[in-house]
Amino acid sequence: MSLGSQFSRPIRVGIVGTGYAAKRRAETFLEDERSQLCCVTGHTAKNVADFCQTYNISAYDNWEELVKDESLELVVICNANQLHGAITKAALENDKNVIIEYPLSLDYQEAVELLQLSKNKNKLLHIEHIEILGSMHRAIQKNLPNIGQVFYGRYVTIDSKNPAPLRWTFNHQLFGFPFKAALPRIHRFTHLFGEVKSINCHQKYWNREEEDYYHGCLCNAQLLFQQDLTVDLIYGKGDIYVESDRTFELHGKKGKIIFEGVEAKLITATETCPIELESRRGSFALDTKIVLDHLFEKKPLYINPESSIYSLKIGEAAYQSAISGKSIQID
Repeated sequence: MSLGSQFSRPIRVGIVGTGYAAKRRAETFLEDERSQLCCVTGHTAKNVADFCQTYNISAYDNWEELVKDESLELVVICNANQLHGAITKAALENDKNVIIEYPLSLDYQEAVELLQLSKNKNKLLHIEHIEILGSMHRAIQKNLPNIGQVFYGRYVTIDSKNPAPLRWTFNHQLFGFPFKAALPRIHRFTHLFGEVKSINCHQKYWNREEEDYYHGCLCNAQLLFQQDLTVDLIYGKGDIYVESDRTFELHGKKGKIIFEGVEAKLITATETCPIELESRRGSFALDTKIVLDHLFEKKPLYINPESSIYSLKIGEAAYQSAISGKSIQID
């Protein structure tokens, strides 16, 4: 049975989470006649109440009740990383199609099992990766032929936060290991260059007095790819940094692509050319529309879940390297 034949039009939708991504999803569902946004649940009662008032929908006290709603056909998961796996499993077991923000799970083996469960249930499991969908990634793909064989890449994302917020994104358990939680740091490269041969990773945290929270972190990893490419990844955030730094660069035998903040350039031996980038605004809306097009018109998605789960496998290897102090060979 095809996915599109499992539900009527409009498809009835419930959302878990009330943050930025959830709001952008809600707006898109309300504007598209193929979907009917019905309900939401979240961690904070006030945020849930405000969300319901804004979008004129009903609330559930918890996600366990929401995923059991027999009238819902699609569940969208946009909350803290720690719960992603459990909510996805419950939603699939209750015969729901699922859209989930990355990562699918903080546990690689659980992610593999969830993908198999979605196939057994013949339900959609779409793991959002708007970075792969976005203008930066498209610009990289377009300009790759201009720099020849790529032999080195570097991706730095440092977010200066002073003061560092006491939020789930600065919590060891709720956010998770950075290269699993912030999965596109790895996924951008595996999507472009394929399989990883080995990884070496280090991590450092500046912990708070409040249990399980930190006010600064630094993770750095070196990936060796089967394509004879070396990549350095640096991820940091918090009040230990005096300024933010967002730099992405690829070095090839004919030239270099570099993104620094919102500026991008293609550099070769003969010239330096600016790379035009579109606005990132609207990425969640576009992702949502692509899913609806897939469900109702069988149009292809821009990414498959196997691609995301493979990058999670590399993130798990990075974590094992960080806690063991050893390089990890990838099977």
